[in-house]
Amino acid sequence: MKLRKITSLTAFLLLLATSIILYIAPQGRVAYWADWRLLSLDKTQWGAIHINMGLLFLVSIGLHIYYNWNALLTYLKDNTRHLKIWTPEFNAAFGLTALILVGTLASVPPFKWPLVFNAHLKDAAAVQYGEPPYGHAELSRLDHFTRKTGLALPEALAALKAAGIRLDSDQATLQVIARENGRSPQAIYQIMQGAQASALAQGMPREAPPGTGQKTLAALCQAYALPEADVVQVLQDSGLQVSPELTLKEIGAKNGVRPMEIYDAIYQAAAVTGMKTP
Repeated sequence: MKLRKITSLTAFLLLLATSIILYIAPQGRVAYWADWRLLSLDKTQWGAIHINMGLLFLVSIGLHIYYNWNALLTYLKDNTRHLKIWTPEFNAAFGLTALILVGTLASVPPFKWPLVFNAHLKDAAAVQYGEPPYGHAELSRLDHFTRKTGLALPEALAALKAAGIRLDSDQATLQVIARENGRSPQAIYQIMQGAQASALAQGMPREAPPGTGQKTLAALCQAYALPEADVVQVLQDSGLQVSPELTLKEIGAKNGVRPMEIYDAIYQAAAVTGMKTP
């Protein structure tokens, strides 16, 4: 057996596999919140494997250069056997690399297509698995989390206990509680939500939570107990073309504005409809 062949094949195959997996994996905030896994490994573990396989691949490249140094020098020689960097082959390789680099940075077809498809996969995963109420919510202590999300801590603790969730203290993070009970942070949150007052008691947050752009206007109104018809009317009166079944992202595109501007307009409309806001 030859070391360079073993190293090259192992590194290449695993690096290819982890690259594909991380390409299709949800965004970090979604993956950590829903405890996304593939083959029993979470996104952090796949990322760690990818990094180490990348390092192994660099080692294999070094070995490849070492064992094939004379052959590589031959590629850089002209017909007179003189060393020449800018050979036709080198120029072609350099040109192809430069083309991909410039095309990617300029975001033009066909170089942007893999990025667009990747964004589509991430958005679809966010819809499928759900978004956290705020970034890295799973790392928040339970007492801080309930305060930020407007949940009453005593009722939340009672709901968790009734569901058979074990926890030593409300100082533990959602991530720790979830792992110790074989659940996702999202599942822990859903248990607590079931015992809490509706979002009306807390009010619509001034800053849009992550993933808000993927929610339909109807779903947003339902989440914050807003009268849908009144919100639609207020938005239409402000000159916006809206429809309850459209997402905020779609409404924004239809009106030539950012989704967060639509959210801000809804926040302002909430005051008109009698919604309590912070």
